[in-house]
Amino acid sequence: MKLPCRVALCAVLALSPYFAAHAETPSSGSYPNRPIRLISPYEPGGGVDIMARMVARNLTQELGVPVVVENRPGAGGVVGTQSLITAAPDGYTLILDSPSPLVVAPYLMKKLNYDPQKDLEPISLIADVPAVLLVKNDSPIHTVKDLLDLARKEPGKLTFSSSGLGGTAHLSAQLLKVLSGADMLHVPYKGTAPAIQAVMTGEVTMTFADMTAGLAFVKNHQLRAVAVTTPQRNPALPEVPTVAETVPGYAASVWYGVLAPKGTPKPIIDKLHREIVRFVHAPAVNKMLVEEGAEPKGSTPEEFREFIRSESQRWGDVIRKSGIQPQ
Repeated sequence: MKLPCRVALCAVLALSPYFAAHAETPSSGSYPNRPIRLISPYEPGGGVDIMARMVARNLTQELGVPVVVENRPGAGGVVGTQSLITAAPDGYTLILDSPSPLVVAPYLMKKLNYDPQKDLEPISLIADVPAVLLVKNDSPIHTVKDLLDLARKEPGKLTFSSSGLGGTAHLSAQLLKVLSGADMLHVPYKGTAPAIQAVMTGEVTMTFADMTAGLAFVKNHQLRAVAVTTPQRNPALPEVPTVAETVPGYAASVWYGVLAPKGTPKPIIDKLHREIVRFVHAPAVNKMLVEEGAEPKGSTPEEFREFIRSESQRWGDVIRKSGIQPQ
């Protein structure tokens, strides 16, 4: 399924052209002098992939070399993240990553071949994006209260789709279950696009789609937005209430950041950081991100590393309380 998007957004997120790699030996002084590979550890069409293509487009312009997106999906982002761990730490392989493989996987996988807090070099956060609770247009669920009332009336009957264990939709729903006591059944799919499609066809009751992927379905009147997951209402959907207006203390979002393999030279990390922050705060990109429901970030590598640490503690607590067992 192809996700609908506006013409302007398509132009900004267009895939950078691919060029064959040159043979020069990389060095921090001449970096970059050949194409850069940017791993997107999820299927095409989801929020991570859309954001990766935006980053690739803008880094290509800032660095003067092609930045090519490579989709490496599998295991909730873990497969793509593992491929970064084994890449040469020369600045020519990067990843656009999200919470699942960085702060959730250590709690959900018995055998994880990397330590997110030790085996990666954070470069910068890109954006923080809320999820939006989506249902069919003819669904009886119009508010979060409706959802909770139905969940209590018919325990286990309500279903929610996700892109897989530990993804945005899964954790957003698990947090709602922890805070409200609602009983809902998780139905995982292989990617955000099929998870959204399952709501449209009626296979499941609802999903929590990150705004980057879900907003177009609301704008095109294909699905109904019930609530957003951030503490405050989102400018992209100002009339849609927050989950926290019904369930105090609820807050969930997906964030995106760029990382490199451990051992990548500091001058390269610093150069990439400068260029990322430059385009994230450029008026055109900043405006586009806000219009798509995202909060532009741009952080130092040290701030990003500390953010990963704090997010790991927060979601680890949610996972423990929800009783999800590592697999």
